Amino acid sequence: MPNGLRASGLSENDKRLLVVDDEPDFCDFVEIVARQLNYRVTKIVDSRRFKEAYHRCRPDVIVLDMVMPEPTGLDLISWMVEEGCEAKILIVTGYNPHTAKAAHLQSVARGHLRVKTFTKPVSVRKLRAALS
Repeated sequence: MPNGLRASGLSENDKRLLVVDDEPDFCDFVEIVARQLNYRVTKIVDSRRFKEAYHRCRPDVIVLDMVMPEPTGLDLISWMVEEGCEAKILIVTGYNPHTAKAAHLQSVARGHLRVKTFTKPVSVRKLRAALS
């Protein structure tokens, strides 16, 4: 696969996951859990790189933090809806859980039905279930 996105030992049939969160430790946590489920993982901590990473890795699942420097998670959801994104979106926030709920409602209202919300800290069990 171009751009070095294929990790050694993974097949072309593996699922693709894009994690965008300005907390590198959370990105690493998601990567560890996802690799155990045979995901190829792309992590970004700068939301300004999201669109490029999205087009490059063509994710099946996106783990998206809501509260980040511009663009925010809400901005990225709006863009994904405009792009016709069909990936499952796992919205996470370490702040007010109402932020995640608002993002979920916005996603559904704009036509994206594959959305789940989580408040940090996310347990390994819940993350595994959401990725399975």
